[in-house]
Formats: sequence, C-alpha cells, structure tokens
Amino acid sequence: MDIVEQPGGRQGRGAGADGPAVELVYRNTVTDFAGALRVRAARTGAARRKQWLFSIVGTLSLIGGVALLAGDERDIARAVGLLVGGVLLWVIGPLGPRLQARAFRGLLEKTGETRAVIDGTGVRLTATACDTRIGWAAQPTYAETDELFVMLSEDKRAVAMTVLPKRGAQSPADIDRLRAILDANLRRL
Repeated sequence: MDIVEQPGGRQGRGAGADGPAVELVYRNTVTDFAGALRVRAARTGAARRKQWLFSIVGTLSLIGGVALLAGDERDIARAVGLLVGGVLLWVIGPLGPRLQARAFRGLLEKTGETRAVIDGTGVRLTATACDTRIGWAAQPTYAETDELFVMLSEDKRAVAMTVLPKRGAQSPADIDRLRAILDANLRRL
C-alpha cells in the first residue's frame, strides 16, 4: 500500500464528501497481498507480458533440453540445465504473486491493525506508523475479488495499489456501500 493524495481528485456521482463513509478494520496478511498482486497481474499489460515471456522462454528451454538429449552428441549437463530452467520458469509464473507477497511478510506484520475510511473524497488509511490519504485521482481504477477490493493506479505497471479486505467490514451492508462508493468514483476493471 502506498501513494499520497494527488490534488484535484474528482468527486463521485453518488457519494460526495458528505456521503456516508465506510470503515474497514483489519490486519494485512500475505494472502491479501498475494491476492492483490494476482489481480494486478491479471489486469496490467506489463504483468501479462511477463507471464507470456516466462511461458515462452520456459517452453523453449524445455524443447532445447529435450533436443540436446535426443541429439547425436548428448550434452547431459546442458540438457539438464535447460530442463530445470524451463520447469522453474513454468513454476515461478503462477507462484510469483505468492512469492512476492511472502517477501513483504515482515512489513505487513509491522503494519499492525489498519483502519481504512472510505468516502466520497477518497480513502484514508491509518496504521501503526502511517496515516495516508489517497485521492480518487491517484488510483482511478479498481477490481473486486471474493475477498478483496483492490484499487490500482493507471500507470503502465500499476505499481501503486491499495488493498481493502472485505473481512474488515462491520457488516455485509458495508461491503455493498463500499462497492457503491468505489463504483461512483472509480472505473471498475
């Protein structure tokens, strides 16, 4: 989670500055962060290109390894290297978001309990060592999963993202109100 508020954030159609706010209280988890990274990967061109690249290079590496084993002059060491490299590329692709999220485990644990207040002006996140305001213009798109709302920036790599776990809501009605605020102020992916 990052990004500071950009001036000139737009007001929503239905949820203005005076509209009812939704409050989420939660602790960030590796699972939440991995889910958000999967959402980002599925919805950004750079991440999709990286996945295709891993798949293509992995496949070519596997083909090269098999070709070296089947050839007249067998080079077992190079063939094994290509085969292992190909398998690793195929495995790392799907596991990438989970591995990235695990790298942030310490930071997520230090964050402690997070309180997110979402209203017509944006999102305010308060945690152990931070108090951040994110205007709608900073992350103008969002995606929804069964467990999360994920706000994303529009830059090519969608580096900035805000993770809003649904489990932090006080009631199911809060999830519906949050979805309405996001729909009024952001573009759903």
